[in-house]
Amino acid sequence: MTEIKLVRPAPLDVSLLDTDERRRAAALRRPADQELYAAAHSALRRHLGACLSVDPAAVELVRLPCPLCGGPHGRPAVAGGSGPHFSLSHTDGLALLAFADRPVGADVERLPSAEVMTDVAASLHPREQDELAGLPVAERPLAFARCWTRKEACLKGTGEGLAGGGMAALLVGTGPVPLDVPGWAVRDVAVPDGYAAAVAVADRGDRSPSSPTSPSASSVRQHR
Repeated sequence: MTEIKLVRPAPLDVSLLDTDERRRAAALRRPADQELYAAAHSALRRHLGACLSVDPAAVELVRLPCPLCGGPHGRPAVAGGSGPHFSLSHTDGLALLAFADRPVGADVERLPSAEVMTDVAASLHPREQDELAGLPVAERPLAFARCWTRKEACLKGTGEGLAGGGMAALLVGTGPVPLDVPGWAVRDVAVPDGYAAAVAVADRGDRSPSSPTSPSASSVRQHR
């Protein structure tokens, strides 16, 4: 079972956050970004605290080992392996949280500008690049964002992250319905106009939590 929550900015309240989360919130320059970060991470802690029957502020979060290099920058998780799997993503004005009983990844993005698409489209799978090039200009931002969020959700689910060959190797499509991804159930999430979002949940028994999405993704070394 997968549970999805959308979070909007709220008045800044860091009372539930740990020291590292407070530092990260304070490092954001815009007050609205600080408020969204605090609201999203507070919502995450409230949900996990309810699942674990503990004070939300007492929930200890860790990073799992990277599936590619073994470093401490894999998927975030509850310390000790208790609690549900989760994923959190936030962008300008909106955050997305996903919870499941197996590895899960979530991503939400604002629709990109033409300049951003031009800069980033070359990192997509060649088939997806062709799909975008064949669309009317007005339809490309949404199609690109659908594709990008699906990919990032999958790569967050494995713990691999974005950099390297994973974005180009993974084929998810730019159309209204995601293409099948072996080992993962990928679906788009309904969000307000101007955004796109997706969630990827590992199929039961089809893959380990840290196995890579594709062989060519093994060069990934940076993580979000």
